[in-house]
Order: sequence, then structure tokens, then C-alpha cells
Amino acid sequence: MVSLTTLLELSARTAVSGIDGIPWGRLGLVSLVRCSWTNTPPPGCPNQKPGSHQRLPSHPLWSQPPSVINATSSLRDSRLSDPSLRCHSSNPDCIWAWPTLRLKNLELAAVGGSDVHVKMLAAPINPSDINMIQGNYGLLPKLPAVGGNEGVGQVVAVGSSVTRVKPGDWVIPANAGLGTWRTEAVFSEDALITVPSDIPLQSAATLGVNPCTAYRMLMDFERLQPGDSVIQNASNSGVGQAVIQIATALGLRTINVVRDRPDIQKLTDRLKNLGADHVVTEEALRKHETKSFFKDVPQPRLALNCVGGKSSTELLRHLAPGGTMVTYGGMAKQPVIASVSLLIFKDLKLRGFWLSQWKKDHSPDQFKELILTLCALIRRGQLTAPACSKVPLQDYQRALEASTQPFVSSKQILTM
Repeated sequence: MVSLTTLLELSARTAVSGIDGIPWGRLGLVSLVRCSWTNTPPPGCPNQKPGSHQRLPSHPLWSQPPSVINATSSLRDSRLSDPSLRCHSSNPDCIWAWPTLRLKNLELAAVGGSDVHVKMLAAPINPSDINMIQGNYGLLPKLPAVGGNEGVGQVVAVGSSVTRVKPGDWVIPANAGLGTWRTEAVFSEDALITVPSDIPLQSAATLGVNPCTAYRMLMDFERLQPGDSVIQNASNSGVGQAVIQIATALGLRTINVVRDRPDIQKLTDRLKNLGADHVVTEEALRKHETKSFFKDVPQPRLALNCVGGKSSTELLRHLAPGGTMVTYGGMAKQPVIASVSLLIFKDLKLRGFWLSQWKKDHSPDQFKELILTLCALIRRGQLTAPACSKVPLQDYQRALEASTQPFVSSKQILTM
């Protein structure tokens, strides 16, 4: 009997999204071409000035049929009527877009001697997954590829040479790029790490990326002692929530910066319930009165930056002399700008962190040890999964759309 797996396949990358000041989150998971016309604008295009926009640089992804628009071709091209294309007319100019992800049924590979048949249970959608789809991540799998870098599955069967896992075990990817957005798969034993099955499913599904990143950044850059302070932006992100909880378990204080929003008090209460000592908005952090705040709180020696731009500059401004800012993300799509005076007179250090690089520099056993350390925190109730919304794999479009909306604190988790 032939076994089938349903997977979410990435067939192209949206390499040009987010340029010209258009945020990728607004446009979604699509490939983009500017609407530029000469004689008659296409239906729905709000751009009423002929030739006012140059087309974007050519890209090989745009040559893939059938959903392609060449901005220099005739606007009477029949492909403009393709229903899979849509115009985001709320933008100042027309953006034609098409999906790059689709569900696909494939025959499951046979289990070889060193292979493991895994039934996926749950897999989250992380910012790194979106970046990989966009084509602006440090690791890009060969296309077509299965989406998803994180998740948890249960072993169904193992090959004759497999020694480290057995049927019934829970497993997570050992490295990014495995492709977890699928119902079942046959993986190499070396591609998997076992995790205890006595922790909550959502914790297991979200264990391998964000909590690992949070723990390593807290441990590897400054020798922090109980009572020391850490400041971070994007504090309501998956990493941010893990930082709050792990820091609390280590006896560290956290200063948590978030964007202002209508329900800011609700978010503040939720982060404080996780153990946050202080929650402050980006806007409040920039005010002169904030200086008095640090008279009662030890100046942080470690700053964790996931945003970039002005937000990262503010983190640097509040660091203690000799402190370190670690950048692990760039959600604002803006560069980190460091004041020369801060670098010279406060001797601040700028570092970067990428979990995939940490894994390359350390052995699988060390990663396994990290996982077990985090599982111990979970069992003691000191580390919980971020707020999650479970979405069936078949409804992936809804989950992807929700994951790109602003001010969403709930992580989308695909269930199989």
C-alpha cells in the first residue's frame, strides 16, 4: 500500500518584497511586480500617472509561468486577467501578486536502514520561515522545498540501522531547513533530536528555535549575575517571551520594550505575568524623563535587538558602559545605527547571534544538552510556550496571513 504525505511546498521566493518602503507584512507571501503603464492603466490600478514608476530589477523567479507580469509588456496581455493575481489598491501604486505556496500530496519515501518515518504533530510559523520564503534568510533550501523550520513529530517506524530513536518517541529538527509543514516524512536519523514526550505539545513544537536563541544570548555574551538587568525590544515576540521567563529563572531583571498599541495595558499585564520586571513602549523610552527610570533600575549590561533602526539605537543609549548589544533579527528592515560617542566613550560592543551558526560551532550533543536544559525549565513551570493559535494545515493561508499582521501576539501553529 502506497503511503501519501500532504505538504506545503514553496515553489518560488518573494525576493523583492519589502523594498521601496513597502513592508513585507502588509503585502503578504507573494512575489511582486510594479504596475507601470504607458497608455491605459490596468483595471484597479490607482496609479494614474503614466510611466511614473520604474519596474523592479528583473529576477529569474519572474520568468516562471503562468503567473507572470512583465511591467514593460503590453497591459493588454491576457495574463493580467489571471484570477490568482490581485492588486493591493490601498498602496500608493498597484502591486500585482501571486502565491508561492501550495498544498501538495506526494508518495512517502520508503524507510531505509538509517531512516526514520515521522508523523508531524505540530509546526509553528516563525519570522525566519517568512524570511526564508522571501529569500532574504541566511539559509535557503533548493526549490521546490517544503516550508517550516521547526515543529515536533512522533516516530512511526525506524530503519534497521537506527539506534537513537524508537517508535513513539517525539522528535524535533536538529537543524533548520528540514521542512516541517507536512503531515508525514521520512528523515535521516541524524536530522532529528529526541525530546521528552511529557512536556506540553505546544512547548515541544516551539522549543527548537526561540527558547534556544533566548538562552544562548543570555548565557554567551555577558557574565550576568542575579540582580543584573537585561533590556530587549520586540519583547512580545517568541524569543522575547522566552527571554523574560529564562531571565526570571536566572534571577535577572528584564526591561521590555514594545511598540505602543491600543491594548498596551493588556500586553503589559501579560508580559508581567510571565515575569517581566518593566514594560515600556518605544515612544516612552525616547523621552527625556526615562533617564530617571534608570536611577532605580541597574543599567543593563546586555541588550537584545530584534528590530534595528531607531529601536536599536535606543537600546544602545541605555546600556551600561562596556555593555553588549546582540542583534538576532531585523524586523524594521532598517540598519543598526550606533553613535560614535557611545562606542568610544562607553566602549559598547555590537554582536550578532544566529542559532544555525551556533549549531555549526557546537556538537549535536551540546544542542541536545541545551534542549534538555530548557525541558527542565518547562517541567518546573518556569518556561511556557508563547500564546498560540492552532490552525489545521489545510487552512495554511489563514495562518500565514495572521502571522504577518501587526500587533499579533499569538503564534500560528499548523496542526496535522
